[in-house]
Amino acid sequence: MRKIIAAINMTLDGFCDHMAGLPDEEIHDHYTELLKEGDAILYGRITYQLMQYWQTLIKNPSGEKSMDDFAMAIDKIPKIVFSHTLKNTDWDSAKLSNQTIEEEVLELKQQSGGAILVGSRSLIIQLMKHNLIDEYQFCVYPVIAGAGLPLFENINERAILKLIKTKTFGGGAVILYYELKKE
Repeated sequence: MRKIIAAINMTLDGFCDHMAGLPDEEIHDHYTELLKEGDAILYGRITYQLMQYWQTLIKNPSGEKSMDDFAMAIDKIPKIVFSHTLKNTDWDSAKLSNQTIEEEVLELKQQSGGAILVGSRSLIIQLMKHNLIDEYQFCVYPVIAGAGLPLFENINERAILKLIKTKTFGGGAVILYYELKKE
């Protein structure tokens, strides 16, 4: 059975904003390795469209190794996109799902293979409500954003997580690895 890993960047005050973090070479390298280990990544429309930025580095590499390596990894991993408005993905390694997130994840979990990554706030919230996430990886940046989209918005049930590991980066970011604690 495949593992579902929710991996997301957030600020110290709990906001998810790809622009608020301070990604550096070390963090790009970490996420490049995570992408290489995964068999697919699930995105909602908004995050998917943000991630399309990396296609520009495939066509025109930046010359910064960690960013170019990340661009190649994100380009290669199959992407499953959940959207009610997109008609196509314009990315060879991406496809639109024709199922609900719950149906798609339940089907993916039953297949053999590597981990399935979830990289969108909205999908993480939906999957949390259905207890379909096996591991959480919160990359917390040493930034207080003051405003933005809170990760745990509209979560109405208590969830107790068990810390299983941490990883600290030179720039001050920390990845907290959690699994759902069985009560």
